[in-house]
Amino acid sequence: MNDAMAKDSKAPMIEIRGLNKWFGDFHVLRDIDLTVARGERIVVCGPSGSGKSTLIRCINHLEAHQEGEIVVDGIAMTQDVKRIEQIRRRVGMVFQHFNLFPHLTVLENCCLSQTWVQKKPRREAEAQAMEYLERVQIAEQAKKYPGQLSGGQQQRVAIARSLCMHPEVMLFDEPTSALDPEMIKEVLDVMIELAREGMTMLCVTHEMGFAKTVADRVIFMDQGQIIEENAPQEFFNNPRSERTKTFLSQILGH
Repeated sequence: MNDAMAKDSKAPMIEIRGLNKWFGDFHVLRDIDLTVARGERIVVCGPSGSGKSTLIRCINHLEAHQEGEIVVDGIAMTQDVKRIEQIRRRVGMVFQHFNLFPHLTVLENCCLSQTWVQKKPRREAEAQAMEYLERVQIAEQAKKYPGQLSGGQQQRVAIARSLCMHPEVMLFDEPTSALDPEMIKEVLDVMIELAREGMTMLCVTHEMGFAKTVADRVIFMDQGQIIEENAPQEFFNNPRSERTKTFLSQILGH
């Protein structure tokens, strides 16, 4: 048993092999191969429509793929509902638009999945929620409704809500793109702290400063394919592909 556990801890958190997906006739993901180690932080970037968001949405079956394999924490994705639920319990996701329930308070938003999915007693769920709201520095807003908060505050609540479920990996789908510029830093600071604590993270973002600070690897996608991947320093200083160079010149302004 100890050997199995030791082996388990070295197994990748996410393995994607030969992934293909179509929306009708549109081939949105083409032969994607990607392995994410435990504790690894990966930033996925690329032009609009390149398949970045679709890729991470396939990891927790928010989008179904047609070909290839996805394995999360040793569990192979199938169409079986129980298998999908097993994977979703391990995967937290933060969206571009915060997806908070407007009729529930911040605290109630963070308790809902704990009481419904994990069947936690209300008091235990509230204690857990307050712990994570404290961690993202927004505990004082617990009794307010999402509409009373700024966009940056709502996104921090969304992160706290995901963390309440104790995910093994966090997926971020352009978490700052709907925010005003002055609110972006407060969300990125929370994500940087999570990265420092060793959370496995896969983040679709155009925040290249975040990529340089946090990422172990930066992946560039275009037209549904992984065009290039490298450590941040090499990726930014010595891009190999002309498509990567063009993208970086547009987004970094040089």
